[in-house]
This record gives sequence, structure tokens and C-alpha cells, in this order.
Amino acid sequence: MDQLDEEPRRIIEDGVADGTYATPVPLQIFAYRTAQIIQTNMARNAWGRNSLLGGRILELIRIRSAQLGECQPCMQSRKHDSITDEDVACLVSPGASGLTEQERLAVEFLDLLSADHHAIDDETYRRLGEVFTAAQIIELGFTCATSMGTHRFIHTLDPFGTALRSSASTPTRWTRPTPTPVPSSPGDERDRLRHRGHRSGRANISRLLLQRGTRSGP
Repeated sequence: MDQLDEEPRRIIEDGVADGTYATPVPLQIFAYRTAQIIQTNMARNAWGRNSLLGGRILELIRIRSAQLGECQPCMQSRKHDSITDEDVACLVSPGASGLTEQERLAVEFLDLLSADHHAIDDETYRRLGEVFTAAQIIELGFTCATSMGTHRFIHTLDPFGTALRSSASTPTRWTRPTPTPVPSSPGDERDRLRHRGHRSGRANISRLLLQRGTRSGP
């Protein structure tokens, strides 16, 4: 800490003191790039402001992302007063919990994005559109992606050592999907196009969000 520049040191010390951060360790790593820790701190302080999803759903997403990324301090910290230990326990099986429909679908979306994003299809967005506005769905997607990516990156750095990792908290541990074999016949262009369509030939999400059946939002 003594080797840090003044601004990163202030961010870490103040953030830990006021409870914004559960541990200084990841921030000390981010501080290798001063601009990064400043940006991270600004984003954390702005977390939840002007959110269309609300602080409770954002916190459920953050905790579930920490479970999937095996970040113990993030799993254990609580940044919204409404979150109970029962809520956190329910995150590993949202379909059988007391979560609201919005909360359940938000957590399920994060799980799908983490485990197999190819499984997110038109029906997924239609279900989301029944309880979320189009603007909320966009916020949900970016929130999940940002939280999940950050937790996974921190996990690869192993800042807390392997002793703090717990596979029991991650029942839906990500595994790389087995790629669909590409047809080997060099002359069969139609097969190659069908293969490509199998992977990406779904309706454009922007069109789905603009359909009359999906409510709009600010």
C-alpha cells in the first residue's frame, strides 16, 4: 500500500473504511494502472443510480455473479439492505425460491449467459419481455455481462489463493460448449451455410425488443 500513488491509496482506504469494498486486495491489483482503479471506483459509486432494474435486482445479480466467479468476499458482502441469507441461498436454484418473477428471470438470464449463451434465444427474450421493458432488458444484459466478466477476470488472477475457492457455491460451473462439427465436404456450400445458421441464425434481438408484445421504457 505504501508504494501506491496518493489517489489509488485514498480510494482503497476510504472504500474499505466505508464498506464500499469488502477487501482491498483486488483494488491493489487494479492500482497497477491508476486510470483503471479510478474508473472502477467511479463505476462502483455510480452502481444503481438511475437504474431501471432497481437496487435489489442489481445486488442479486452481483452476488450470483460472485458465486459463479468463485469470489468469496463478493459473495459474503451485502450492498442492499433487503438482501437476506435466504435470498442468497435461493440464487443457486431460483426456480424453487421465493424470488419475484423479475428476480428469478434476471438470475436465470445471468446463469444462461454464464453457462451457455447460445441457449439464449427468442423465447428467452419473449419471457423477459413479459415482466421487463425493452430498456430494462438492455440494462439487464449489460449489467450481467459487466459483473460476470469482472468476477471471472479477478478469479483468473487468484488474488486470495486457492484455499478460498469453493466449488460447492458454483453448481452451474461453466464448461466450454462442444463446437458443432463443420461439414468437411469442400464443395457443399449449402451445408456450411446451414451449419452457420444453426449457430447464429436467430431473429435479430433489436427487432424482438421493438415488437409490440415487448413493453418499451425510458
